[in-house]
Amino acid sequence: MLRRLRASDAPAVHAAFASADDMARQGDVATSEDAERYLAHLFADDSSHEPWAIAEGDELIGLVAVTVDEENLSGWFWYWMTHHARGRGLTGRAAATVAHWALTERGLERLELGHRVNNPASGAVARRAGFVKEGTERGKFLVDGQRIDVDTYGRLRTDPPPEFAALPMVDGG
Repeated sequence: MLRRLRASDAPAVHAAFASADDMARQGDVATSEDAERYLAHLFADDSSHEPWAIAEGDELIGLVAVTVDEENLSGWFWYWMTHHARGRGLTGRAAATVAHWALTERGLERLELGHRVNNPASGAVARRAGFVKEGTERGKFLVDGQRIDVDTYGRLRTDPPPEFAALPMVDGG
C-alpha cells in the first residue's frame, strides 16, 4: 500500500539507504540522525514535498514523492526502493498510483523526472507510470569523476493514463 510518510519511518529510511550503494544519489543518509533530518526536511512546514511511503504491512520499503511547484501547477517526481524490495514491479505501480493522484486529486498539470542513463530500471518505472521521454541532458551529473547523461521525462494531465494495478492509498497514519 501507499501511506503518508511518518517520523517513525526513520529506522526504515536509514536501512533503505544502507541497502545499496546507489541510494547515495537519493540523499545524504548514513546515520540514524541523518534519517531523522531527511524526514524532517520532507515534513517541514514550508516543505513543497508530497511524500508517500511504499509499505508492506506497516514497514516502509520505498518512497514516491512529488516536489510541488504551486505557481506552475507542476511537480518534480522522484522515487526510490530499498534493495531487498526491488524487481517486483512495486515501484512502477506505486509511481503510477501517485502520478495519477498528483494529476487528479492534487490538481497538478505536469509532472517531470530525470534519471541517469546508466540506471535503466528507473526509466522503466517512469514509462510504467505513464511518463514520456522528452530528451537527454548530456553530461548533467558528475559521478565518480565521470559526466553522466540524464534522460528526462514528463507526464501531463492530458496524457492518456497507463494501464496499471493501483496500490491502495491511505492518507494520514
